[in-house]
Amino acid sequence: MKKRTTFISALLAFAVSLPAVAAETRGTGSGIHGMSDDEIIRIAESAAPPHISGEATVLVPGPDKKLRTVREGTNEFTCIADLSGQETPDPVCADRAGTEWFMSFFNNEPQPLNTGPGIAYMAQGGWHWERDGQIVMGPAEDATRVKEPPHWMLLWPIEADKAGLPESPNRFGTFIMYEGSPYAHLMVYQDPKTLPAG
Repeated sequence: MKKRTTFISALLAFAVSLPAVAAETRGTGSGIHGMSDDEIIRIAESAAPPHISGEATVLVPGPDKKLRTVREGTNEFTCIADLSGQETPDPVCADRAGTEWFMSFFNNEPQPLNTGPGIAYMAQGGWHWERDGQIVMGPAEDATRVKEPPHWMLLWPIEADKAGLPESPNRFGTFIMYEGSPYAHLMVYQDPKTLPAG
C-alpha cells in the first residue's frame, strides 16, 4: 500500500495542470462540479469494467485546478472522473503506465514518460477535435469537436504504416490517433464493459 500511496502522491504533484487544460476546453460547462463524492465515484467507475474500476483510485479535477483523491484504490488503476471538461463527463480509467501517459500529455511533456505500454478505458466515450477531416491534438483554432463512442486505448508508440492501420476513425473502429507524434497510440472503438474479465 505504501508504494501505491507514493505513486498517487507523485501523480497529484505532477498533474496540477490537468484541470487547467480541461478548463480551457469546456463545451457548455462540465457537470462534474457540485456532485457528491458518491456520484463522482459512480461516474469514474463507469469508464471501465467493474472488476477494474471497482478497486481503482478515483480522482476528480476541482475548481482549484488540482486533482483531488476521492478514493484510494487497491489495484494499479486510476480513474479520473472527467477528462476534458465538456458538458458531459468523459471518465477514463488507466493502469499505472497509462496514467503516466495521460499526465504527460496534459502537462505538455515532449513525450510520454511511461516506460512501458499503458492501457486505458473510456466506456462512456470521449471527445477529440478535427480540422479538415484530420484529428488534431486538443482544441485548436477552427477545429471541430467530435464525440467518440466507447473505446479503449493502447498507450504506446505505434506507427500506422508499419502496423497497417488507418490514422482516423473508420468502419472497423481501430486506428492510430496522433500519428507521427510521440503520443501516437492505438484507439479501439469497442465498449470496454463488453470485454471479458481476466
